[in-house]
Amino acid sequence: MTRFADRNSIADIEEGVEFAPKFDDAGLIPAICTHAETGEVLMFAWMNPDALAATLNDGLATFYSRSRGKLWRKGETSGETLKVVQARTDCDQDVIWLRVLPQGRGAACHTGRKSCFYRIVRDGDDGWRLDFSDDSEPLFDPKDIYRTP
Repeated sequence: MTRFADRNSIADIEEGVEFAPKFDDAGLIPAICTHAETGEVLMFAWMNPDALAATLNDGLATFYSRSRGKLWRKGETSGETLKVVQARTDCDQDVIWLRVLPQGRGAACHTGRKSCFYRIVRDGDDGWRLDFSDDSEPLFDPKDIYRTP
């Protein structure tokens, strides 16, 4: 497993070259995935140290599933993996940004869509509502991929 640097001074964290990610009290760090070519936001997920290390070591996005309590490689069931082109962190190293190239049919979302952000929040007559974006059509039917025993 990759060992991350210790978090020292603010100057080291903000201006230094050592990678010292800040995980929250639950041992997690947020990860935002964008398409490396288009810049489109594809998904958001959480990483623990093992998921972050696996992602950096083999170049395939791996996350921590809070609901299942375990690591999951994006696309392990669907084949819709995310190949990491570049990993970045923010100024205080408490967020990860993965620039990725979707593999397979190009769907990053478990609903079969290319992005998890396929709805737009709009002000409606009776309050806030969700409208589907122009490119919200699924690329595959999730029922064909995700089967429950």
